[in-house]
Amino acid sequence: MISHNSSVFHPATFFLLGIPGLERIHTWISLPFCFVYLVALLGNVTILLVIKTEQTLREPMFYFLAILSTIDLALSTTSVPRMLGIFWFDAHEINFGACVAQMFLIHTFTGMEAEVLLAMAFDRYVAICAPLHYTTILTARVLVGISMCTVIRPVVLTLPMVYLIYRLPFCQTRVIAHSYCEHMGIAKLSCGNIRVNGIYGLFVVSFFVLNLVLIGVSYVYILRAVFRLPSQDARLKALSTCGSHVGVICVFYIPSVFSFLTHRFGQNIPRYIHILIANLYLVIPPSLNPIIYGVRTKQIRERVFHMFKEK
Repeated sequence: MISHNSSVFHPATFFLLGIPGLERIHTWISLPFCFVYLVALLGNVTILLVIKTEQTLREPMFYFLAILSTIDLALSTTSVPRMLGIFWFDAHEINFGACVAQMFLIHTFTGMEAEVLLAMAFDRYVAICAPLHYTTILTARVLVGISMCTVIRPVVLTLPMVYLIYRLPFCQTRVIAHSYCEHMGIAKLSCGNIRVNGIYGLFVVSFFVLNLVLIGVSYVYILRAVFRLPSQDARLKALSTCGSHVGVICVFYIPSVFSFLTHRFGQNIPRYIHILIANLYLVIPPSLNPIIYGVRTKQIRERVFHMFKEK
């Protein structure tokens, strides 16, 4: 038994509460989470299979969509099974190393998703603002470079968080009032100074916001180019090619921004609302992204219908 004023650098386990205040209805809460997770798995696997088997889907847009679906599968699988374990089997305890690993993966995959959305905005910008140079700008080499940046930058930004957690002394408190491990949730259990953790967390969030600003700037140029087109049909066609991407951006950024604002400024909002929003932020985008693209992208929609007809 550890004394009250003792400290250890690596506690054996943490205790994930789940959704504080709603423990009695964890089983009921788990049902929609399970359903949404299954939708995410089915939808993203379908998107990947369609892009892989359909030879006509070789444009950069579908290349980025395949990366997005892969990240969505990884992000939802990193978080949802652990949540369901808490809701169904009371599997609240998690090893310290496993908790830090989950933190790293969730923050990394979230960062990757933001990077892919920025890459897709650049793809739409080139397609609409410089259509004659589309194939010369988005070459295979450029796509590989963008893909590497999508992976490397989030990893580089998230790795210091692992060090910042491992350097902290932890006292007797082991309870994380959450259903998964995240950076500041772990840091707040420390009895040491976590100011550096907070500053670095805001530094990482600034890149997240920067991506959103760059996406906004790209769409300002896109809209300016669209409204200069001579015919209404051409304008509608150009806007429709951006519709799926705009939908995915809204699905990803609106819950994340709302979660950040409620966490920073919503002191009067019940704790379980914070946790529910944070959970939805991880499970809703991976499930809705393939639905949005499947419904709005003609090539994917037709191919999916064709696959079901063959069966």
